[in-house]
Amino acid sequence: MRLPSLRWPRKNRLPGGWPGQRILITGASGGIGMALAEALAQRGAHLLVSGRKQDALTALIDRFPNHITAVSADLTNANDRSRLISAAHAANCNMLINAAGSNQQGFFESTSDSDIENLVAINLTATLQLTRALLPHFMACPQATIITIGSTLGRLGYPGQVTYCATKFALRGFSQALRRELADTRVRVMYIAPRATRTAMNSPQTEALNAALGNAVDMPSAVALAIVRAVEHRREELQIGRQERFFTRLNSLWPGAVDRALLRQLPMIRRFVTSKEPTP
Repeated sequence: MRLPSLRWPRKNRLPGGWPGQRILITGASGGIGMALAEALAQRGAHLLVSGRKQDALTALIDRFPNHITAVSADLTNANDRSRLISAAHAANCNMLINAAGSNQQGFFESTSDSDIENLVAINLTATLQLTRALLPHFMACPQATIITIGSTLGRLGYPGQVTYCATKFALRGFSQALRRELADTRVRVMYIAPRATRTAMNSPQTEALNAALGNAVDMPSAVALAIVRAVEHRREELQIGRQERFFTRLNSLWPGAVDRALLRQLPMIRRFVTSKEPTP
């Protein structure tokens, strides 16, 4: 017996296409979030964008005045989060893209309690709190979509990124569990895992380490385009990068092999993570 194809049809099945979408994008004042705002505004979507850099948000509004409004907010602050939730209700948003996040490369033994608290608050807690607060509104929409931007390091534990990996592993579990919980509703839940991306969040040491290891590094615009296509093709999960997909699959099936591969990389990782400036 031939099994039916499990591939999503390659066409835009969004109700009304992108012009019919009213989208809240967090983390839109830089990196992937800003690239997404630009890509979706160009496709006619109506956006409510949020971030902590007012100048960057203002620049987006100036470029797309008919498509973008903005709320400057720190999502870890309850009052700021409440203002953003009210604005999302007023805009009648039917899509949420959780793109806000942060990173701080360093070995765990030298990580402070406040470093851990801040990274967990930004990457994980605020994302869950915002999504939960908006969920009743999305449940009442004819159709709605929740997209969370994770990372390859949400499947692959990596030296020098312990706390970051913990938050991204958690975000993937959150998205998977929420998708299954909402499977009988009109709310779709998606998880996108970019690989290394060239953003201002990267330290010079991170950029130097990626170059030394030969890691592929994407531009934010390329990641944004991959996310747009994933939404149009109705993907539930997307991991960007063929080599990254291979290693995360290997990590699931044969973690000892990945342990040994990373052990060989560890001296170079220590060299760059502990240095103050990139080593030539």
